[in-house]
Amino acid sequence: MKTKAASLLITLATTFIFWGNFASASETWKIVENKQVCMVTNMHFAKDQIPVEKDNKTYYGCCQNCKATIQKDASARIATDPQSKKFVDKATATIASNEAGDVLYFQNKENFEKYVKELKTESK
Repeated sequence: MKTKAASLLITLATTFIFWGNFASASETWKIVENKQVCMVTNMHFAKDQIPVEKDNKTYYGCCQNCKATIQKDASARIATDPQSKKFVDKATATIASNEAGDVLYFQNKENFEKYVKELKTESK
């Protein structure tokens, strides 16, 4: 059990560091439908992904392996909001994507809007 908890903490810390420095001001971010995001690979797709029910919430994966990961690995179901730096459940997150299909997870639309505004300010 301790190993699982340690693994989760390492994954979350890595996610926080990576996503916190991921976006640049030159990228255009827009809110996308959660069902079009693989929440394991953290990629936006043009078509709906496979719904995965877990704890009365719906997550999405792009393949059978992602479905299994969502079911088994709690760290696959959470992300760090780049604006507030708080953890967010991917099933309830406001999700934004850039042109490359990369995604960011926000606690709400307001955090997304603040984030985009700050990106624009930084680019001036």
